[in-house]
Amino acid sequence: QVQLVESGGGLVQPGGSLKLSCATSGSIFRFYGMGWYRQVPGNQREAVAAIFEDGTIIYGDSVKGRSTISRDSAKNMVELQLNSPEPDDTGVYLCFADVSTVQNGRRQYWGQGTQVTVSS
Repeated sequence: QVQLVESGGGLVQPGGSLKLSCATSGSIFRFYGMGWYRQVPGNQREAVAAIFEDGTIIYGDSVKGRSTISRDSAKNMVELQLNSPEPDDTGVYLCFADVSTVQNGRRQYWGQGTQVTVSS
């Protein structure tokens, strides 16, 4: 079983910076992709950023140009750096991992989420 643990959320000042981390535990056989979604009550879950096995990186339109996702392949861990956060960036950030294990094959796993509040 793979578990994801997010960290780095909390209260952030507008215009500051934010770094979120997502660490995995468990025996991962193959990595396909990891990334972040954002959930705001009443809204659809929004893709924020993702990084894939071949190195492809995608960003959601709302964070494009001011965010960077990176991966530590040895640790199967990803980090999301968000610069100049805005109040509209407020939400629960959920990490996902698309990986395979010997026991369960390929599956998508989700973290519990970390709350980010952008406010002065």
